Formats: sequence, structure tokens, C-alpha cells
Amino acid sequence: QVQLVESGGGLVQAGGSLRLSCTASGTISAIDAMGWYRQAPGKERSLVATITARGTKSYAASVLGRFTISRDNAKNTVYLQMDSLKPEDTVVYYCNAQVGPNVYWGQGTQVTVSS
Repeated sequence: QVQLVESGGGLVQAGGSLRLSCTASGTISAIDAMGWYRQAPGKERSLVATITARGTKSYAASVLGRFTISRDNAKNTVYLQMDSLKPEDTVVYYCNAQVGPNVYWGQGTQVTVSS
């Protein structure tokens, strides 16, 4: 079993920055892709950014140029640096990790951007 614990959410003013972290623990042989998703109330969870074990990154169009995903494989940790935050970025952010055929999710962390 794999557990993901997120941290770094909070309240920030528009134009500000936050850095989210997500660390995986448990029975881990090797983590394939890791990613960040977000979900607003009443809406489906949507992709923010993903990064493969080799470091290949992809981003949603809405965050390209503002958010940066990275990972530390030695620490089983994925990060999301969020700059130039906008009020519409206010949602719950979830990390996930693919380990073999299984996908695991964190509990979510709230990000609130005030205008």
C-alpha cells in the first residue's frame, strides 16, 4: 500500500506564489508518473501537471508558464511551484502517483487565492 501526504496549501493574494509538496510512503518499488490535479466543488477532477520518472513534464494550458512541476525521486516527493496565482486557481489540489498498475491519491490540500 502507498500513502500520499500533501502539504503547502493555504491562502495567498492574487499574483502571489505557493509551493505544494507531496510525499509517498509505504511499499514502493518504483514510482512511475506523479502528478497534480485539482477539483472545484461540483466539477470533475482535472489535470494540472504530470511528471514521469525520467522527468518528462506536461501541463494544462491554464497553468502553462505559471506552474512548475518537479520531483525528487530519492525522497519520493513531487512538488508544484505555483506563481502568478489567480482567483480562479482557488480549488482543492490532489497529488497522485502511479506505482505499477495502481494509482494512488493524496487527501487534497486547499489553495485559496484572494483578489
